[in-house]
Amino acid sequence: MEKTVQLYEGKAKKVYATDDPRYVIVSYKDDATAFDGTKKGTIRGKGAVNNRMSNFLMQKLAEEGVPTHYVSEINDRETVVKKVEIVPLEVIVRNVSAGHFASRYGVEEGIVFDEPVLEFSYKNDDLHDPLLNTSHALALKLATREEIETIRFMALKVNQVLKAFFAQCGVNLIDFKLEFGRLPNGEIVLADEISPDTCRFWDAKTGEKLDKDRFRRDLGNVEEAYQEMMRRVFGEQA
Repeated sequence: MEKTVQLYEGKAKKVYATDDPRYVIVSYKDDATAFDGTKKGTIRGKGAVNNRMSNFLMQKLAEEGVPTHYVSEINDRETVVKKVEIVPLEVIVRNVSAGHFASRYGVEEGIVFDEPVLEFSYKNDDLHDPLLNTSHALALKLATREEIETIRFMALKVNQVLKAFFAQCGVNLIDFKLEFGRLPNGEIVLADEISPDTCRFWDAKTGEKLDKDRFRRDLGNVEEAYQEMMRRVFGEQA
């Protein structure tokens, strides 16, 4: 399968058309941004970490019955995925208070919730991705009621699978962001990525942050944290 024209360039990835209209190629970059793009930098090796980890986890989720856009990995930075229409709903699943949740509601970080908190936000950079509920999503015609229920069910299933997997890696899955897409037949599938860019990972013993928060908060050892997550997921061969 060959790349043809570049369709899109985002903060962390480029997307290319291919000679088959059903598929696109995603190319992961080392660029890093935070706070709606106001903070910019480079995390060396990030693209390869995010690509390989996301592909591995997508395959694991597919084995557990969660349909995804993943098709095949080309190399460390490039992957073939099904072409989808992204649903403009970002889905955040939270197991522990952190980040915006803690600051928004005035609570400390590290509170373990009795059950996962699921949030929707409107995927719109110009509006800074505002939080919304099902009624808002329906009023804005972002998705149908059936699609929202499917997305809600799939997001909680993803959380169940990933929490268990990362626990085996000695990592607590604090929270994460998901995006979903529609295939031409209308089927909803998991899209985008699952990586230290989109998840909060804390070491289960020390609480050390092993994710993009090290970049956001100037904690240092950013590349080392990404590489450590690779080792946790893939073992020493990574």
